[in-house]
Amino acid sequence: MMATSRFDLKTWIIAFLVFLQFTSLCANSDEAYCDKDTGACEENGTEQTEKDKYREVDPHWQKYLDKIHQAMENYKPCPNPDKKCSCHSSVITHDLKLWKDRGGITKEEFDRTLEQDKGTHYQIIDHKLYRQDRCMFPARCSGVEHFILEIIDDLPDMEMIINVRDWPQSPMYQREPRPVMSFSKTFNEHWDIMYPAWTFWEGGPAVWPLFPTGLGRWDLMRDSITKANEDWPWEKKEDKAFFRGSRTSAERDPLVLLSRAEPELVDAQYTKNQAWKSDKDTLGMPAATEIKLEDHCQYKYLFNFRGVAASFRYKHLFLCRSTVFHVGEGWLEFFYPALKPWVHYIPVSQDLKDVRELIEFAKANQGVAKEIAERGFQFIWDHLRQEDVQCYWKKLLKKYAKLLKFTPTRRKEYKQMKPKNR
Repeated sequence: MMATSRFDLKTWIIAFLVFLQFTSLCANSDEAYCDKDTGACEENGTEQTEKDKYREVDPHWQKYLDKIHQAMENYKPCPNPDKKCSCHSSVITHDLKLWKDRGGITKEEFDRTLEQDKGTHYQIIDHKLYRQDRCMFPARCSGVEHFILEIIDDLPDMEMIINVRDWPQSPMYQREPRPVMSFSKTFNEHWDIMYPAWTFWEGGPAVWPLFPTGLGRWDLMRDSITKANEDWPWEKKEDKAFFRGSRTSAERDPLVLLSRAEPELVDAQYTKNQAWKSDKDTLGMPAATEIKLEDHCQYKYLFNFRGVAASFRYKHLFLCRSTVFHVGEGWLEFFYPALKPWVHYIPVSQDLKDVRELIEFAKANQGVAKEIAERGFQFIWDHLRQEDVQCYWKKLLKKYAKLLKFTPTRRKEYKQMKPKNR
């Protein structure tokens, strides 16, 4: 009886050790998923593992993890490679729908808009580009003209009014929409037709002393920032939020004030702009020194705020492979709608009431924050190349030309615009 008991005990111990070894191998396998309740392991459990990585966490953060999980379930990635810039095509469809529903753009509507000085008048006749003599911002017009001239041989005759001001020109509170193109708008407040901003080539905001003649070309900035980030892998980045910019509006104040109260959490400071006169213009403190976009890559969490309209800073931040915190959802550029909250960036309410908690969430869930950063980087790298910008221009202008219900007649006083030597 005693021998039998010893045998049973020995058998039980061996069986138990084998079980532990089996479950250990299963739990550590990249190709298996172990159910925490039944202990059963299944191969090829990648999808289940993806879902379960948002479980077994601090309940305080579960609401944000649920948002990420839901966003990822609903997200449909753009084709890659995407030679037809289909990732952004829905914006063209949206912006031109009004004019399609109205039966097109009449000569009377176009001339009335032109008389109201809503933008710069361009004509394309026989694959040549003509422009009225006056342009409010010559460098901005030059940035626009670069892209049109690159595709001029593929474009039909047309004429268009291109607004190079910061502010859109066809607000919905006016009864009659105006066929004007602008780089930025809000979907629910403006009828403007969005085009890729001049800043993809030249005419960006001057940032003294870093960019005295304007923010650099997008293709060159892409290379410069990504190269700089090679020195700052995620593990070496400083674990705090970061922002530098002028006090365009008081919307940015809560983050700057939080930085002053808790500098270990966030480094946010105001810099000078053209309107700066005293420390009062930087919220009662001396203006901070401008920081190169390449040097933003030292930080894990980067904040983006709108400026007068959409911010030119936004697209650059993703190149650092840092988590972008995007404040507010109103102001857009043509590529914004394809970027999804919780997939590519962390959304922050415009009043910043949730800003402290969101930063703490990212710090407490670094793996998740890093994944958002990687998805944001990859989207910008794959779908906001110079060829994507060029593709958007071509698709936009071709579809716009089909809506014109008149044949353009060249104005003799307009000068022909030709490519610049680069």
